[in-house]
Order: sequence, then C-alpha cells, then structure tokens
Amino acid sequence: MPRTLSRLLRPAVALAAAGALLAGCGGAADDRTGAGAGDPSVAGLPPVQPVADADSITDVRGKRVAPRRTPERVVCLVALCDDMLTELGLVPAATNSALLAHPRFLGKQRAAQVPVVPGGFIAPEVEAILSHKPDLVIGLEDTHGKLAPALQGATTFWPLQPATWQDSVAYLRSLAALTRRGDRAVAAERRLRGKLAAAEKARSGKTALIVFGSDENFGVATPGNDVAAGLFPRFSDYPWKSRGVEGTYSLEEILAKDVDVLFVETIAFGAPGAKLSEKMARNALWSQIPAVKNGKVVEVDPEVWAKGRGTRSLEVVLDEATAALR
Repeated sequence: MPRTLSRLLRPAVALAAAGALLAGCGGAADDRTGAGAGDPSVAGLPPVQPVADADSITDVRGKRVAPRRTPERVVCLVALCDDMLTELGLVPAATNSALLAHPRFLGKQRAAQVPVVPGGFIAPEVEAILSHKPDLVIGLEDTHGKLAPALQGATTFWPLQPATWQDSVAYLRSLAALTRRGDRAVAAERRLRGKLAAAEKARSGKTALIVFGSDENFGVATPGNDVAAGLFPRFSDYPWKSRGVEGTYSLEEILAKDVDVLFVETIAFGAPGAKLSEKMARNALWSQIPAVKNGKVVEVDPEVWAKGRGTRSLEVVLDEATAALR
C-alpha cells in the first residue's frame, strides 16, 4: 500500500521576450485585451468592476503593498506572478518558474530569454534577486515570507497566498492597479468567468480526481488547499475535501468513489523520469479504478495545474478538464 504525500508539501515539491523586453517587465507578452460587452454569468458573483490606478493597494489577505514607484521591474518567485504579468502584457525581470515556457504563455524560445533566479523555488538567492534591481518582488507567503527582512529597504516584497480562484483574480486586479493596466485585468477576469460559466452550464455528472506526486507517495488536490481543484465542484462531481496538514486519501478510498476521470500531476525532482501514472500502474488497486480501466487517466502539466494558480493557468485547466469530462 503506497504512502500518501501531505497536500501541504505540494508548494515545496512543485518547484524563467526578447531583447529590450528583458530590461524590465514592461514588454507585452501578447494581446488578449478583447472582452465582450457584458459579463459572463457565474453563479453567486457580482458584475466585473473596473480597476482604478493606484500607488498602493491592500490585497485580498489584508497586506498593504506600496512600491516606491510604478513597478517596471518585477521578479517572480512564484508562478502566479508570471501568470499575472503575462495577463497584463508584461514580462518578469527574472523568475524561478518554468510556467512561461508553456505555449499559452511565452513559449519555450521567448521564456528561455528570461533570467532565472538561482536557488530554486524553496531557497531563491537574495543577492541574485536584488541584482535585477526590482521595483517589486512577488513570492508565496508560506515559502518566501522569510525573505522579507533581507529584501526590506532594497525593494518592495509582496507575499501571496491564494486559496481560491477568486483570490487569484483579486491579486491580479491589485497588480493591475499598481502597474496601471486595469483594462487587461478586467478582460482576463471576464475571459475566465466566461469559461467557468460555460463549464457550469455543461456540468458533467462524472466523478473527477486530481492526484499529484513523484512516485507512489501521492497526494489528492482538494478545494481550499488547491486553486485548480477549487474549480471542479462547479462543473463535476468532486467529492474530495481537505483533511488538514497530515490527512489525505488512500487508494482504497479512491477506489470506493468510482472515479470516472483521473487527472495526474507528475512533480519531477531533478531530471524528468517516468510519469506518476506509469509508476502507479504497478499497483493492483490503481488498476481497478474505473478511470484507469477505461483509459481516462490524463497526465497534465504541473507547471500550469499545480503552480500557475492565475487566470490564464485556470483557463487552461478549464479547457483541459471540461474536454476530458465530456
């Protein structure tokens, strides 16, 4: 029986424009500002509001952020930052995420020209961060909060900690206010709402599951702990709830739920190896899950599904999830 991986370890295991664009984060990634005249109808949400320019903001978690000037050079320590900058038509001054290489972001060739912060996701090097002369550094609170004292006085540090897709939208709107790009944030929010409204309208009766890991030590993504998983109850049967710091689901429990479609995030350590679904195939219980029997196991990109968390990443999740659940 495989041991399971704590859900809260995922941010740790789920560890990058050409020419003048690399001088800062002021270059357009692409042009996706078009939005319909009306707001897509998503259950329980008010209309999308405009975003006003601001010199300082108080974010969704009550953190006040006041850069010394309009941010032009942003260093990203978490993929949500790369997602937000892409939506706003910007490129990071440096990053430690591989998200930008995805074709729905910059693509491999352009992403390769963005400097990478050494030290990885867990321990990015402060000197390297500051060498890019950032106006703003954006990280994940529970991973990078310890960097705040070292960055204080040299730049503005903004720690994020999204729990839901609404949190991700709120962070985007705040960054848009600081960078004077509110129209792009509004357009991105409308696009995401449009996809979510369409998914809700075509709700699937199938049971879905997202698992993640590098080997048979796997975890189950649950709403509240995982932004992408939080979308699933809106358009499918997703009977998985958070069990706190140590709790997760066994294969016996998963088997009892008759999972119809299984989404797998392989979290690689070092060089890419075998996919998690291939490793799990050696387990007799895994092979009895209906999704496995029926060939409905979908390996997804963990850079997008596990790490992205932003509006563009969640659009990809919705596209791929709803296609597999039809």
